[in-house]
Amino acid sequence: MSKRSYFTPLSAVVVIVAAVVGYLFFFDDDAVVADRQSSAANVVGTQARIMEFRDVIEGLGTAQARESVDVMARVSQSVKQIYFSDGEDVAEGQLLVTLQDREEQARVQELEFRLADGRRQLQRLRELAQENAASRSMIEEQEVRVQQTEAELEVARSRLAELTISAPFAGRLGTRRVSPGQLVRPGDVITTLDDISPIYVDFAVPELYLPSLAAGQNVAAISAAYPGREFAGQIESVASRVDPVTRSIMVRAAVKNESRELRPGMLLRIELERRVDHTLMVPETAVIPIRNEHFVYKVEEDRAIRTTITVGRRLPGWVEITSGIAEGDMIIVEGTIRVRDGLPVSLTQQ
Repeated sequence: MSKRSYFTPLSAVVVIVAAVVGYLFFFDDDAVVADRQSSAANVVGTQARIMEFRDVIEGLGTAQARESVDVMARVSQSVKQIYFSDGEDVAEGQLLVTLQDREEQARVQELEFRLADGRRQLQRLRELAQENAASRSMIEEQEVRVQQTEAELEVARSRLAELTISAPFAGRLGTRRVSPGQLVRPGDVITTLDDISPIYVDFAVPELYLPSLAAGQNVAAISAAYPGREFAGQIESVASRVDPVTRSIMVRAAVKNESRELRPGMLLRIELERRVDHTLMVPETAVIPIRNEHFVYKVEEDRAIRTTITVGRRLPGWVEITSGIAEGDMIIVEGTIRVRDGLPVSLTQQ
């Protein structure tokens, strides 16, 4: 009878398990660590930090003069003399143009002489009346003549004044459009006059931000004509009505323009600062959206930990975090596609 064999499949399993245990206990620890490190994903991380967040409302508007007028003649007459140059700054009431006025001047002088003579005659009649040499009716008739002459003189002076054109307010003149001797008629533009210091900008703001608007708020105006520059200003007024079509409200800002660099008609981008907060921010490359949730990978003990977060407002390249992580947490910003929750990582800090 042959000898019975005691080596069964169960014995083989025991031998294999013993070999694995021996490997784990007796293999060089440094080799194990090196193998683990070689399998870790290379990632770049940075700390979540508190940053200044400027909550800004932006709008587009067209610059317009604070005061603007087309300087015109009020009567038909030829130009006698011009007293201004193109683009000149003028004061209120400064003489700009006179039209031919010889006839009106003569008429005023005639009436002034008639008025002086009428007043002398009236005074003489009053003296004679004291001696009972003039009746009361004669005095009243002369008083009427004097009053009539005074009214005619006032009309003549008004017509003479219409032949003199002055600046109605202080500002900057435009291009001269007439020449001496040229016949001008009512409606003919002689030049333009604009008060552009400050300059006004009207822009639309969504009704959502209406509670944040108030006169006196600071704004910054930016023009493509002056790259990198901001022109400071303030809200002058807020419209009383919301546009029912666009659901926006018009805001008027007064922008400082002492150097007269901004001109009416220019397109300006307006930035209105609502408030300045200090809030927790992370680079937007660290935020991973899935359906209606957002999460980031934190690095804890050289492992990637998937963490659900709540995002808030955004800045170019940055996202506000309202919950889920804290200041100083190390967040993976590059290499998130190579990691999974709990896997080891090899971190390079940004």
